[in-house]
Amino acid sequence: MDVYLKKLEDELRLRKYSPKTVKAYSACVENYLKAKKDNFGSVDVDFIKQHIISKIDSGKSSQTTNQNLQAINFFCWNVLKYRGKIDIHFAKTPSKLPIVLSRDEIQKILSEISNEKHKLMVALAYSGGLRVSEIINLKIKDVNLAELIIHIKGAKGNKDRITVFPEKLVTDVEKLIANKNSNDYFFASERGGKLTERTAQKVFENAMKKAGIKKEATFHSLRHSFATHLLENGVDVRYVQELLGHANIRTTQIYTKVTNPMLRKIKSPLE
Repeated sequence: MDVYLKKLEDELRLRKYSPKTVKAYSACVENYLKAKKDNFGSVDVDFIKQHIISKIDSGKSSQTTNQNLQAINFFCWNVLKYRGKIDIHFAKTPSKLPIVLSRDEIQKILSEISNEKHKLMVALAYSGGLRVSEIINLKIKDVNLAELIIHIKGAKGNKDRITVFPEKLVTDVEKLIANKNSNDYFFASERGGKLTERTAQKVFENAMKKAGIKKEATFHSLRHSFATHLLENGVDVRYVQELLGHANIRTTQIYTKVTNPMLRKIKSPLE
């Protein structure tokens, strides 16, 4: 089994999948091979189907079920070089609206963060629409204060993109990066190197708790809020798509459901 898992990891790394995806796919395929027990080099579509059904029966989410199927498909196609048809359809994922924080809630969260570096991290993630992985991997050379832009490198899907930088934070950023090397991480850990994703998430969670905000928001809600507030300001959805780095406009259009001004004007019939 270890031989097949090593081959899987090599194929994923050759295609420059993110470390997170490599870890997730490896876990899915390891689970599949353990269930299979033997004949690891053969492909039994009926067994794969039953394996996926077992995930559904155990209460796994559509996203988890689909990730298992994607990982097994990748393994069969790229490691086993299977060229038959694996006729298994992906599970329907529930259509959920993103959790968005209001501008006031964003300010309340920021006011509860006493550590200036951490406060700047959350503010920058919101003001540029950055994912948690992007904010911790940001380097000083990626921010252009003169042009007020952030160059996100190797983002989701291994794509680069440009997003906006708020003029309001220029002075704070200049203080933070003074006497630092351009290759240094923007938000370096006290022990050296970059902060962990969990540290960034914990900073946000603690601040939200202190601010008394009851929404089920996560660090990623800062990105949702960025997109929603831009649309509310009248920015064209296609520009928002570029700033977020979405490959498909439909992914960005989910935010138009949150910002629909016509729906907000409708009053409930209860009087």
